[in-house]
Parts: sequence; C-alpha cells; structure tokens
Amino acid sequence: MRKWIPLLLSLSLMLSTVATPAYALEYTIDGPESGDFGDPTSDDTIYATVDENVDRSKNSALIPPGFGTPTSYLPGSGEYLTPNLAAGGPLNSGALIPGAGTVGGGTVTYPGAVDAQAANDPTTSTPATAYTDVTPDLYYKNGSLGTLKIPAVDLTVKVVQGTDSAALAKGAGHFPNTSIWDGNVCIAGHNRGTNCYFGNIHTLELGDNITLTTKFGTRTYAVTSVSKISETDNSMLAATSDNCITLFTCVRNEREYRWCVRAMEV
Repeated sequence: MRKWIPLLLSLSLMLSTVATPAYALEYTIDGPESGDFGDPTSDDTIYATVDENVDRSKNSALIPPGFGTPTSYLPGSGEYLTPNLAAGGPLNSGALIPGAGTVGGGTVTYPGAVDAQAANDPTTSTPATAYTDVTPDLYYKNGSLGTLKIPAVDLTVKVVQGTDSAALAKGAGHFPNTSIWDGNVCIAGHNRGTNCYFGNIHTLELGDNITLTTKFGTRTYAVTSVSKISETDNSMLAATSDNCITLFTCVRNEREYRWCVRAMEV
C-alpha cells in the first residue's frame, strides 16, 4: 500500500493545479494622465485643415533656399521648379505679361481689344494689338475651347482653358489672359508621359501647318520659328497685332529651358 501513496499524492497535486484558476495572469493598467501624449493622429484630424484645391504637383514645387540664407527658415520660400507652368509662376499668375522683346520683366502689356485709335493715329506710340477674350459661349459641350491639329507630327488634341496640371491632363492648355482667336494664341502641352501631346513639336520645320478650330471657325498657321528659350522668357506671350499661334513645352532633361514654336496665319 505504501508504494501507492507517492503516486496518489502526485495525482492529487496535478488535479489541484489544473482546477485552480490563473488569477495571477489578470491585471489592469491605468490610462495615462492628461498631457502625457500628443493629439490623436487619425485621418479625421490630420487632414482636417488640408485645402484639397491646392496644386501639389511638380508644377508648384519649390526649390528650397540655400542653407543659412535669410529666408531658409520661412515656409513656402524658394524658387519655382517649373515657373512657366506653376499656378503662381510668372507665366500663369494673372494679367501681367512682359512686353515683346523682353526676357522676364520689362514693359508690362495688358492684352485687350484692338486699339483702333492707335492703329489710325500715326502720332501715337501705343502699338495696336488684337485680342479675343475667352467667354462662356466659346466652350464646347466637352468643356474644350477647340481643337489643335499639327499634321507633320500626327497630332490632334483638344484645347482646354488653363495650363495647370489638371488642365494639361485633359489636353493642350490655353494660357489665361492670352487671346483665343485674334492676335497671339498661346498654348502649352506636356512633352512626356501619357499626355505627351507636345513631345515632338521641336521637330517641326519652317512652313509646317498648324490649324486651330474654335467656335469662330478654323484658322491655319505656318511655322515661322522653332526655338529653345529660357524658362523665364515671357516675351512670346505678349499680345500681337498679327494673328499667330505660339506653342510651349518643356525641354527634356533641361529644366531651365522651354521649346517655343511660333506660327503665323496663312
């Protein structure tokens, strides 16, 4: 009988261990005192003040100022990465357009209707310019202002108002505050990516035809110049007395330059 006593004791100990609840594993932790942690970072709070209408594409990117410069600590300081296309850049920032023959700055020209008095009065020094404003009745049902065709590069693309990233994703972009029919019609387009509408305009030759169709009709132009200009050269945006069309696009791997094609009515 004695030899069974250790076995029975061991069995009793095992049964008591299994039957006993593990109260030692139960514990609680008090919450942190107020101020120990920062504000919540859920999606409902972190984006609460974000303005969804702000252009955050490369077109509005800034090159930060140099380390240690007076403005290095100021938010939003620096130069535009692509000033010709930036929403706040010199080519898309309102009605101020440098006068013909200037490179950035210079005499300011306000595009407008033909100055009949200046045209008929040889004593005046004010040049006559032609200009057609964009009005609501000039839009087609698809939201475009017309169609641009360049047979030499097999291009047919609709023209939309504006030169920001949203506009250029839809087609070629018409520069605000430039004419849409009479005078100088200025249009920009991408030169790479899925919307590479102007990728080959630098290959155009003198005399190649460009046609623009709007609600005013269809006008044909012949290329008179293909040039590489500085990104800060705004002179080709100036209003003119002759009917012409001016196309702009970036130069691949040369951020400081733009391709500019000028064509005159034939």
